[in-house]
Amino acid sequence: MEPLPYIRDVELKRDLVRSFDYYPFSIPAIKNLDTLEFGKEVTILVGENGSGKSTLLEAIAVSLGFNPEGGTKNVHFETRDTHSELYEYIRISRSFKKFRDGFFLRAESFYNVATHIDELDSVEYNFGFSKENPPPAPVSNAYGGKSLHKQSHGESFLSLMLNRFAGHGLYILDEPEAALSPTRQLAILSRIYQLVANQSQFIIATHSPIIMAYPKAKIYQVDSSGIYPIKYEETEHYEVTKFFLNNPDKMLKELFSGD
Repeated sequence: MEPLPYIRDVELKRDLVRSFDYYPFSIPAIKNLDTLEFGKEVTILVGENGSGKSTLLEAIAVSLGFNPEGGTKNVHFETRDTHSELYEYIRISRSFKKFRDGFFLRAESFYNVATHIDELDSVEYNFGFSKENPPPAPVSNAYGGKSLHKQSHGESFLSLMLNRFAGHGLYILDEPEAALSPTRQLAILSRIYQLVANQSQFIIATHSPIIMAYPKAKIYQVDSSGIYPIKYEETEHYEVTKFFLNNPDKMLKELFSGD
């Protein structure tokens, strides 16, 4: 049987929103949201900073039971309560298939997730265990066996996807390219392909024209007019990057002209 997506769409329960004049409902993309359908394999949200991509991604993740700062559904900690109430106003339609694995990656708070993992291992190994009563395997084993804090930011992102992401999963990624070189972004593309082949679904918010080039990805533009499908070659990220690489001198001259 062909694998189906784990989640089909997200709907804003507009009748429950008291007012669209305050955050997060005042964000144009949220204000105009009715139902957003997800791709079977990879869905990508693109748009300018502040367009609402991360706000929507966070609401989806929290509604599904993930920690607002990121991690698996078993991660429970709070550095600061900053997530919006949007998750209480959305309805997620699921297929009959249930994901076995899952992770919410937020680039901006991944440091906090790495710290939490180290703290869990520290507590386990200082809780009166002995040779006769050994502690459980370190949590960090699932992330490559090395503290994520003892790797560069980019290495820790790659280690997460190579080691912790096990397949048959739903993976929600908010700007995964933040710490990655172009070469590592290509490695991430390859890993996404492997995981999709192993019945995984991805929902990604990104500014990277490399990551959004994933074949057959359903791409949505998020802007002041709402959320709507867009072709890869029509995204501003693709057009600007292509123009710059083809005409670096011309673009730099315009940028530095002072006009």
